[in-house]
Amino acid sequence: MEPLGNLSLLTIGWIDGRMSDAVWVEGRPERMSCSALVPVPLIHVTPPVIAVVGGGQLARMMAPAAAELGVHLRVLVESPGTSAAQVVTDAPVGAASEEATIRALIAPPGGQDAADVLTFEHEHVPNALLTDLIEHGTPVRPGPHALVAAQDKIVMRTRLGELGVPCPRWRALPSTVDGGRAALTEFLAEVGGEAVVKLARGGYDGKGVRVVSGADEADDWLVAASEGGPPVLVEEKAPFRRELSALVARRPSGEVRTWPVVESIQRDGVCAEVVAPAPDLSDDVAAQAREIAVAVAEGLDVTGVLAVELFEVPSDQSDPGGPTTVLVNELAMRPHNSGHWTIDGSVTSQFEQHLRAVLDLPLGSTDPVAPWTVMVNVLGSTREELTDALPELLERFDTARVNLYGKGIRPGRKLGHVNVSGTDLDEVRAAARAAAALLMGDDDGGRAYSTGARAESAVPVAGPAETKENAR
Repeated sequence: MEPLGNLSLLTIGWIDGRMSDAVWVEGRPERMSCSALVPVPLIHVTPPVIAVVGGGQLARMMAPAAAELGVHLRVLVESPGTSAAQVVTDAPVGAASEEATIRALIAPPGGQDAADVLTFEHEHVPNALLTDLIEHGTPVRPGPHALVAAQDKIVMRTRLGELGVPCPRWRALPSTVDGGRAALTEFLAEVGGEAVVKLARGGYDGKGVRVVSGADEADDWLVAASEGGPPVLVEEKAPFRRELSALVARRPSGEVRTWPVVESIQRDGVCAEVVAPAPDLSDDVAAQAREIAVAVAEGLDVTGVLAVELFEVPSDQSDPGGPTTVLVNELAMRPHNSGHWTIDGSVTSQFEQHLRAVLDLPLGSTDPVAPWTVMVNVLGSTREELTDALPELLERFDTARVNLYGKGIRPGRKLGHVNVSGTDLDEVRAAARAAAALLMGDDDGGRAYSTGARAESAVPVAGPAETKENAR
């Protein structure tokens, strides 16, 4: 064999879309094939670059999957100390609302490689800019024509209705105060005197949502809408038994994969616990939920991961204990809290699948790795440092998988989560809750599991979820 030049480093590169490993053979670097070691010149080939808008925990959890795939992440973060900035080396600081910042994220000055695709960990990006990026050759996934349905609840309800997807009854309220108040009064009479009023844009984790029984209870939102603020809509208060979530991934070439339907348990509008798969869910309802998720992904042309949040409601409201069906509550066109269980409980996590999808790579198996996985969020803590709980937690719960987000502690804030998988749901749920309780500073709750006690039905939370920013 002839030497391959004066190369001195182990090199891993992308060649024709495939990973190529360079190895040392008799003191010389050569590329390894499946059948034999074949010497080839090692040419620097740039790996795919995925630009991500948003520097929170969702972008942070994309990083391990990107590293395993050999994909380069470039993440736009709000400040140098954000969750994602702590683990992603290419993390420019800027605001998602600034056009120049987004353009620099895709094509950085100074000779860095341009991004191959732009994606998101939140939906708050100007659609006009995204449309212009597409027109000038940058793939945006999901595209602005789809993303608007996750940004604006009135657009979402309108499009879902056009697709024939089951939703609660709803109405967009007029933008004048008197017109909005009159329409809300009429709607309340139609649905039995109580309804859910929502801001069309900007709501998150229970914020921008209000249950009302009189039109005057929404006056402040109606006044704001009349002065150019977010439009307002009203929905019937669905008589749901529980909340479900159907997660789906779709790539541009059309391949679709769904995960098992899960149960999502909320506290104060914030996801506190997820059980995968949803216990005692009939095969028919599970199939319906997954079919709805696929129909929405295909109908709206979503690429990447889509979470469809659902209400499980009686098929016949006169028979509350009878068969059930589902109604769509919300959409999220990105990895979602209800899918964090997939990191440890599924063959392919939602984060790896999202990266595969936006690069139009073949999607991975979504099969569960155990009969049950329970995820419990760490919502606030009374500890000064979450890591102070790790010695005891890891000693007592050796099957618990802990994921901390590197965020400052505030009451009710999402600081991390715990996944536990196993064969016995009661054991798995109790262990996940107890481990999360230790992280939140509830030592008694954490120790109850090891003494044989079962966790209470309520999910532990350290302090109230005071604001949208706290929860994030």
